[in-house]
Amino acid sequence: MSDGHRIEHDSMGEVRVPADALWGAQTQRALDNFDIGGRPLPAAFVRALCRLKGAAARVNGELGLLETEVADAVAAAAEEVVAGEYGDAFPVDVYQTGSGTSSNMNANEVLARLAGRRLGREVHPNDHVNLGQSSNDVIPSALHLSVALALRDGLLPALDALATAIDARARELADVPKTGRTHLMDAMPVTLGQELGAWASQVRTARTRLRDTLPRLGHLALGGTAVGTGINAHPEFAGRVCARLARELDLSLVPDPDPFRALASQDTAVETAGQLRACAVAFTKIANDLRWMNSGPLAGLGEIELEALQPGSSIMPGKVNPVLPEAVAMACARVVGHDATVAAAGQSGSFQLNVMLPVIADALLDATGLLARAAAALARTVAGFRVRREALEAPLARNPVLVTALNPVLGYARAAEIAKRAYAEGRPILEVAEEMTELPREELERLLDPRRLTRGGLPGD
Repeated sequence: MSDGHRIEHDSMGEVRVPADALWGAQTQRALDNFDIGGRPLPAAFVRALCRLKGAAARVNGELGLLETEVADAVAAAAEEVVAGEYGDAFPVDVYQTGSGTSSNMNANEVLARLAGRRLGREVHPNDHVNLGQSSNDVIPSALHLSVALALRDGLLPALDALATAIDARARELADVPKTGRTHLMDAMPVTLGQELGAWASQVRTARTRLRDTLPRLGHLALGGTAVGTGINAHPEFAGRVCARLARELDLSLVPDPDPFRALASQDTAVETAGQLRACAVAFTKIANDLRWMNSGPLAGLGEIELEALQPGSSIMPGKVNPVLPEAVAMACARVVGHDATVAAAGQSGSFQLNVMLPVIADALLDATGLLARAAAALARTVAGFRVRREALEAPLARNPVLVTALNPVLGYARAAEIAKRAYAEGRPILEVAEEMTELPREELERLLDPRRLTRGGLPGD
């Protein structure tokens, strides 16, 4: 050692590595070569990768391919990383070799050094930690595993909580009528409960779509090794590793039935990104509805009042903005961008390997985390708004479109005449209809009752 560095070796020769670094030569080469994104792969990906490494070591020990004490030491080191230790030992940039080889070797080198410390002798990153594996199968496997866990343990529960929060307000507001809007123009009435219920349905549908990707994310490329043929891997290796991880994580995991496809394509990742985008689009719709309903409070719709969370302007005193819906909308815009990234990356499978694996993993995990936190922000927003009933009732009484309920009695043309006059004179439709028809006021009140109309009322009901 000299100048705080030590000399490591790989197949290309000597490399100077910081003396206290847990990584070795190949990781250091990656650090010297790749400084594009300025950030490493997500910790969730690293944990999934090390879970795979630990399970692989155990299985190789069971198969008699690795000394038991070496297998135990590697698995113990992997467990420490999974528990959150040594996070700064995985610094390789997202934008690296497209197979993720640099991150695979980073994990191999760190786990080998930690295991070697435990044993008091050398553990080799390739011959021991990477036994039966290739970057080409272990990196897409870690990608699938990390995203499946992020969905199951993060986003799906967050979507459940959001739908539950919306449902609670929908029940509370089930009988509060308001003016419906199509094309941003006044339409037939709905209840706030119906409006919010549609949001909850969107959220649950998004959850179903994402949950449906889990079986395909549970297909791991492990066992395909370099090109899909399984060279240098024991025939039972992949099945045993998947079975071990499935037990540990309570997750359906199996070797992909076509390892050639699993290495060459990232179609499941593309599918998952699309479902995350659909979820983001639903969130944006909800966020924008909240912003419109809150607009004003004097010159906008002013139907609800969102919780005041912070001053809204550095120059206009007293201004309060819909900050959480705006933050959600920005997060969702990023998720839509991640979908475009994954789509472009998914096209980059040339022959036997996709070569944009790190950026796919980064995009999917970031999108999943953004949506989980955005769901919590939306749940807080929905739970906290106050309904301004007076702002709902007054325009509803003057809404000329209520005349639609008279179509079956008077005909479309006659009803249109009443609507035009009510609109021109700024008068309630009930008053104008009473003047222009022979219908008794009691019958008109029944036919034009907004609450009845929110139930799809017919003339004889």
